[in-house]
Amino acid sequence: MANRGDSGSSILASTLAGAVLGAAGLAWWLLTETERRQQRQRQQRGLRLSRLQGGVAEAPAPFHSGSSMPDSALQDKVQQLNQAIDDVRRQLESLSTNG
Repeated sequence: MANRGDSGSSILASTLAGAVLGAAGLAWWLLTETERRQQRQRQQRGLRLSRLQGGVAEAPAPFHSGSSMPDSALQDKVQQLNQAIDDVRRQLESLSTNG
């Protein structure tokens, strides 16, 4: 009968090992899906910002190394956006200190 106890503990150990491996696999998959979703959101935000900055009514072409906008123009747009963000932040801070 000792053999039956050993097989029961082997089944339990195998089940627990399978559950741990399954949980680890699920956690890894969820992490990669979250990273992909965040990357897609960043790309969509970038596209929306480029539409707002350029006043483009239609969807722009995807970003690639052969972009029609020179790097200096892109850097200028980014700098203008950062300055606008800083202005809004300062305005919000002044409202919160006054209020």
